[in-house]
Amino acid sequence: MRSRFSASLAVVLSLLALPLAAQAQSQFQGQGDFRAQPFERQALDRIVAVVNQGAIMASELDARLAQVRSQLAGRGIQAPSDQELRAQVLERMIVEELQLQRAEEANLSVDDTELNRAVRSVAESNGMSLEQFADALEADGLSLALVREDIRRELLTRELIQRQVANRITISEREVERFLAQQGEAGDARYRLGHILVALPRSPSSQQVQQAQQRVRQLSEELAAGADFGALAAAHSDGGQALEGGDLGWRTAGELPTLFVDLVPTLAVGEVSEPLRSPSGFHLVKLVDRQGGQAMPAEAQRQQAQERLFQRKVNEEIETWLQELRSQAFVDIRL
Repeated sequence: MRSRFSASLAVVLSLLALPLAAQAQSQFQGQGDFRAQPFERQALDRIVAVVNQGAIMASELDARLAQVRSQLAGRGIQAPSDQELRAQVLERMIVEELQLQRAEEANLSVDDTELNRAVRSVAESNGMSLEQFADALEADGLSLALVREDIRRELLTRELIQRQVANRITISEREVERFLAQQGEAGDARYRLGHILVALPRSPSSQQVQQAQQRVRQLSEELAAGADFGALAAAHSDGGQALEGGDLGWRTAGELPTLFVDLVPTLAVGEVSEPLRSPSGFHLVKLVDRQGGQAMPAEAQRQQAQERLFQRKVNEEIETWLQELRSQAFVDIRL
């Protein structure tokens, strides 16, 4: 019950991160205290990371580690070593803390009506009433208050990204035409991808590039020798989906990062690409599965093109923005 329900909950919570192109406008008001801590402080609790003026506590890290282990088990992905997993989870928590600090600086808060609606949506997506959902969480060692706080933070992060990234993006008619030409007749072809990123800082030195090349080559060799892609991603990827085993989910050609557009259709199912270089680092891409490939009506293709071009640009801008946010922050890790 524990790992199965936690994995299901993780999937449902991901519904809150649907493409921004399809997002309804959320309502935020006031300056309420959205930084409530979901974990009680224990006498021996300690700081594991200082992030600008904020801190991440050992109790928070331990709780997140337990949650991630359960999610990985639910996905059938072998968890990395404790040391590797702690480093991956802490890095994600650092980025989340930076985003929440930016949201606080922007005086964002979540309207209770919107939050209650999102919590009910999660419960209903699990086929439960709110009361049943709370009971199931308790049986799984969680609480409705904890999940409610997670959802609140997710909504805050979405609004922050909307302001910082999405509002600056425009799509030209020429880009739409190019997208349609690129998709050709296989307008609804979809690809499920795995992704491993070995990140590079902005303006890397030659030594940093060489070290990253060595890392990605070693990972490529391990995959060729039969290593599990999801397990390697969870242990070593610097990408945002590392703790999901590098799973990027289903994407059409228009939703693929520009770097992958020409490559992915040429891969066989199960095949992993050679290392690819981009400004953000070195990438390994696995084609997990593919679907579709039939033509769509012209009007539907055009509307879909605009939405998917928008989402592609959002994804690329978010990656750049998060790297800048992380590089500009004061972070003191105390593991």
